[in-house]
Amino acid sequence: MHLSGPTAAGFMYSDTGGNGPVVVLLHGVLMNGSVWAEVVDGFRDRYRCIVPELPFGAHARPMPDDADLSLGSIARMIAEFLEELQLRNVTLVCNDWGGAQLVCSPGASDRVANLVLVSCEAFDNYPPGLPGRLLCLSASVPGGLFLAARMLRPRWIRDLPLAFGHMSKKGVPDKLFMGWIDPLRHNRRVRRDLGKYLRNAPPRRQLLGWAEQQRSFRGPVLIVWAREDKLMPPVHAERLEEHFENARAVWVDDSRTLIPIDQPEILTHHLRSFLAANAG
Repeated sequence: MHLSGPTAAGFMYSDTGGNGPVVVLLHGVLMNGSVWAEVVDGFRDRYRCIVPELPFGAHARPMPDDADLSLGSIARMIAEFLEELQLRNVTLVCNDWGGAQLVCSPGASDRVANLVLVSCEAFDNYPPGLPGRLLCLSASVPGGLFLAARMLRPRWIRDLPLAFGHMSKKGVPDKLFMGWIDPLRHNRRVRRDLGKYLRNAPPRRQLLGWAEQQRSFRGPVLIVWAREDKLMPPVHAERLEEHFENARAVWVDDSRTLIPIDQPEILTHHLRSFLAANAG
């Protein structure tokens, strides 16, 4: 897939096209849509897959200078993105980043029919774990994000638990990872965008208030969680299953947060089963 856009919201995106049911896949911080490559390959025969490139440090095109890139604003941008592309009955899928739940909050978007949460931020787990807190700290120091991008280049550093070590059990392939951090290394406006997002972490009370609002979503919810996840507590999968009215949780072994990299075939199987039952 090739990047298209930007949309009015400022996102570049990739789109497999076709007339099948629409699946929109959202990625996490310091990543782009390439994290979904193997899953999309397993879908393109039957589904239209759309992957926005979110302004999380691996985006090729910087956002407008005046863009508000707080968590709530990015969720609203995604809702506007669905409207601009005139997408309906969308299955919204997220991994690592938990903002898809905000898109399903009351009044945010009536275009989402189904929700899939794949080992992601939930409740007040934001930013997640020590790596998330250290990244936010880097954003608060002048030149911190540039230094972080340079430090993550050596494999032995990024495989440490305080970096990407707890994100993937297999480890992110070098070529893929370098594609994620190259924009952050080379473009100060990309660093500016990521800094805006990281420096505007909502307070715990706000996060829990949003979580309570999300309970009103009545569509089918699939929760796919890594049993060995170190950053997204497995107990959150159990809580989410009770949290939403129409939810079901499935567990993935031999994986950590980045299930699309560690276990793409198993994830694709669970998603196809869920879509066959709920997307039409």
